[in-house]
Amino acid sequence: MNQIEALGADLRRVVRGRVLTRGDEGFDGARRPWDLAVDQRVAAVVEARDAQDVAAVVGYAGLAGLRVATQPNGHAPAAFDDAILLRTGNLRGLTVRPGKRVARVEAGVSWGEVLTAAGEHGLTPLAGSTGVVSATGFTLGGGLSWFGRRYGFAADSVRAFEVVDASGEQATVTAGSDPELFWALRGGGGDFAVVTAMEFDLHPAPVLYGGRILWPAKRAAEVLAAFRAVTAEAPEELTVWFHLLQFPPLPELPEPLRGLSAVTVDVTYLGDPDEARALLHRFDRIPDPIFDTRGRMPVANLADICAEPTDPTPALLRSELLHGLDDATAAAMLAAAGPGTVAPLASVQIRHLGGALARVDEKGGACGHIAEPYLLSALGVLAAPGMEEAIRERQSAVAAAVARAASGRRPFTFLGHGEPAASAFPAEILARLREIKRRRDPDGVLAGNHPVLG
Repeated sequence: MNQIEALGADLRRVVRGRVLTRGDEGFDGARRPWDLAVDQRVAAVVEARDAQDVAAVVGYAGLAGLRVATQPNGHAPAAFDDAILLRTGNLRGLTVRPGKRVARVEAGVSWGEVLTAAGEHGLTPLAGSTGVVSATGFTLGGGLSWFGRRYGFAADSVRAFEVVDASGEQATVTAGSDPELFWALRGGGGDFAVVTAMEFDLHPAPVLYGGRILWPAKRAAEVLAAFRAVTAEAPEELTVWFHLLQFPPLPELPEPLRGLSAVTVDVTYLGDPDEARALLHRFDRIPDPIFDTRGRMPVANLADICAEPTDPTPALLRSELLHGLDDATAAAMLAAAGPGTVAPLASVQIRHLGGALARVDEKGGACGHIAEPYLLSALGVLAAPGMEEAIRERQSAVAAAVARAASGRRPFTFLGHGEPAASAFPAEILARLREIKRRRDPDGVLAGNHPVLG
């Protein structure tokens, strides 16, 4: 029996879930992340059945001198050479207590599922733009939600984490039981413990207005000018995102969108639709909209606004937080992202932040606060061989165009492949996270996507 076969045999003795090692049928599919741009060259994959399996894998890895990388589905993967890839997608528990405005979710539950369950009670979690990511993974990185301007980071709505620590012990972590670890888990990433479940606050959403307006790309300058004006005076209940999009020429897309270069604004408003329409009136003056889906909507349909891909996709992301978006920066960004199309990129997005995200919360987690009011991200999809260089060149051009307004930071969940955690945190936060990592996991058993010691 070789070393890999022995590893598989050992793991099958300690867990009840499926174990696959190199050479096993189905191994390549099991190790593959949702983001196909990363080749996860792991030694084994364990699909945990429950928290006891998680504890058994981590305990075994510590004794065997191996690392454990945890993923429900792999939206933010890393290479993790020779590690044990621990899949937590089978942990499916979901409970909503509407009277207390609280939800408990296990590690494999997606935001789409939480949105549906909470929305039935006029409540919402602090979910992001897509419903297919896991609630726990999103939250460990801080979590920039549609409703972050009103309620802050998703991580700061957490009440408790159920974890397995680096020694393989299970525990419930709260602000009272373990304030140090509770702080680190709220935005510091997956370096400190494996989260098997979490309990978090839900927020009132008795009425939700939202949707997308889409124009041909020739209207980009007018749309961006209106976006800047609207966001300059937006209340915290209103969130507006600007997009430059290049739709692929795929036959499954409807004719108006197939191969189209477009500009959009995506919006949500926690309140009366008439109030929202008044706040967004500048967009109504821009001619040639191809469609406008804005209206009253159920919380469960939140992910429909951006309609992001739900199938595995190889992608490259580059992001910048911006101190502002003045005339010169806006014009330079449009010139670098175009002209006419953002191709070979799939999108260039600007999110309006601010509000509660910008306020210092003394009881908050490692996510801290974001003083910068805008987040720019440039996304490229590796749809064909040889595209990487062209995508990176265009991303660099867009970043250079906004450099005078960029702070040099990125939110943790917007780090690109291989970017260090140091790009996401101020020096004092990073130093504190590194000290916690050294003390809680001195042997480096737990491997995060963007390790704080990297």
